[in-house]
Amino acid sequence: MGDSSSQTPEGTLLWKPSHEQIRQANLTRFREWLARERDLEFRDYHELWHWSAYRIEAFWEAIWDYFQIPAHHPWDAVLTHRRMPGARWFPGARLNFVDQVFRHRDADHPALLARTEEGASRKDGAAFRAVSWNELYRQSAAVARSLRALGVEKGDRVAAYVTNGPEAVVGFLATASIGAIWSSCSPDFGPDSVVDRFGQIRPRVLLAVDGYRYGGKRLDRMDHVARLQSEIPGLEATILIPSLEAEPKPDRLPRPSATHLWEELARGDNVDLKVEPVEFDHPLWILYSSGTTGLPKPIVHGHGGMLLEHLKYLDLHADLRRGDRFFWFTTTGWMMWNVVVASLLRGATAVLYDGSPGYPELDTLWRLAHEARLTCLGTSATYLVHCMREGLNPGATFDLSPLRSVGSTGSPLPPEAYRWVYERVRGDIMLNSTSGGTDICSSFVGGNPVLPVHAGEIQCRTLGAHVQAFSPEGETLTDEVGEMVVTEPMPCMPLRFWGDEDGSRYRESYFEMYPGVWRHGDWLKVTPRGSCVIYGRSDATLNRQGVRIGTSEIYRALQGEERVLDSLVVSLEREDGSWYMPLFVRLAEGDEVDEALVDSIQRLIRRQLSPRFVPDDVVAVREIPRTLSGKKLEAPVKRILEGTKPEEVASPDSMENPESLDVFRRFAVRRRGA
Repeated sequence: MGDSSSQTPEGTLLWKPSHEQIRQANLTRFREWLARERDLEFRDYHELWHWSAYRIEAFWEAIWDYFQIPAHHPWDAVLTHRRMPGARWFPGARLNFVDQVFRHRDADHPALLARTEEGASRKDGAAFRAVSWNELYRQSAAVARSLRALGVEKGDRVAAYVTNGPEAVVGFLATASIGAIWSSCSPDFGPDSVVDRFGQIRPRVLLAVDGYRYGGKRLDRMDHVARLQSEIPGLEATILIPSLEAEPKPDRLPRPSATHLWEELARGDNVDLKVEPVEFDHPLWILYSSGTTGLPKPIVHGHGGMLLEHLKYLDLHADLRRGDRFFWFTTTGWMMWNVVVASLLRGATAVLYDGSPGYPELDTLWRLAHEARLTCLGTSATYLVHCMREGLNPGATFDLSPLRSVGSTGSPLPPEAYRWVYERVRGDIMLNSTSGGTDICSSFVGGNPVLPVHAGEIQCRTLGAHVQAFSPEGETLTDEVGEMVVTEPMPCMPLRFWGDEDGSRYRESYFEMYPGVWRHGDWLKVTPRGSCVIYGRSDATLNRQGVRIGTSEIYRALQGEERVLDSLVVSLEREDGSWYMPLFVRLAEGDEVDEALVDSIQRLIRRQLSPRFVPDDVVAVREIPRTLSGKKLEAPVKRILEGTKPEEVASPDSMENPESLDVFRRFAVRRRGA
């Protein structure tokens, strides 16, 4: 098996951890600690989850004690105001995210391993830039001192338009150590999109690269940096980081006198890193919603919430250990970059890659895993499916013996891709399929080193996350698809949206459908054994004759048709109450939709789903519209087909391929004229 035409039933058992793997798992050590220190015995993970989800104060206090959080001042209570929104965690505590990072300074392994696209093309294993823990500390201290000299204080914002390299990590740690607030975008974002984001938070300092490389191309970004320097309100200083040129030229910018070179700021030996103690809920970083509609929401997360959540998830669910080499393919504009940086909290080596995952070959990430000796390789479901469809066999091509887990996120992973990982990558690893979001900068449901992996299923609801599937009436569902909700507060939930003074945008985003309950917007099934299946976004649900399914089920069925390279499906309600469901497909260059293809698609969907979900039309398009993080724009396409202008549903700068929306606009016009 392992090819795209092999059908794998959802729920097929693919892997069970061995007794030795369970014995060595971090989660097992945590259970033993609870028994020894708290006199709490749990027969299995599900009992442990139930306790953590219902006894949230006891659970999060245990997490604090288990990881021995280095606090400058103790907390007065674990939780006040047990409600959503409005919960307040660990009032009185004073700490700093950076303190936990530098508990792990040693010479046994590097803190960072970084590779660029140029290094990937060498294929000799030598093109990694290693940054030791002592060097990371030295640079962070030097940059923090320089930021202070530029006037940066606690509560100020430092924005970064940077690639995924060591300078970004140093910039973040320096910023956070001061108590200033970090916010980053990738240089593949257009300048309008960046101004939309950073303009809302008014940063005092901007870190920016002069350009980047992607897909074998050099992409100069100095013109974009010039616009940012001119258009971001309140900006006082710009720090240029070399990426394309050894020495970027400040005179290409409108304010060269307010521009500094990175090398000048990062110089300095024997500099102590002065870490500012901050409140538990002091802002650490600001992330952004995708911005496909309206201004992106600036989501504020706190030092304490991120510290506890990332320790919990990375240690207990991702099974991350000191000295591990942790990688997830990402840019600085996606929350997974923050998760990669958070691997430093466990004393792991954060492995960074700046470039295309498909250049110079599709196997670039697997080669990276081999040459960096990765213990965790994380990527998108889209990349794994692409590798499967192209017939890659990484386990036979590369030495992946250090690998203990493969991570997948961004969209639902079809069961066939689960099987491909076990047959073509490694048969004795944890496939950590995970789902969460920028909203919490973590996962609500995800991996578990002591539970089996079943095809198409995420292993569990994470500890401390009271996740349920709700009916429209707010009833809890088991083994049925419903709205994914969280019914108890978590420390990692946003503190607020920046600039949302009365909290109205925050409440509307999560608490409008079920008052007092967080509605995440995903379509979820919780199985009787406690595993989870995500079926896509609930606002893109397909409705035919009163029966609803997630779009991922259609995409999975289409895995059996090799001519369909990518697809997008939406369901539209007509004025008479009936539903119209077109399927848009990307085919190979020169291929066209014909009767044979339509018949094949109809047979696949009838056989695997139901005749009622056979599409009303099959339409060829050159590209499927996606965000910069690779997610399909199903809801925006639906709104375009309902008559909304493309510019009102999606910001071009937030997309990989903004020109792809025009075909849907033309299709909508033709459909209305028919």
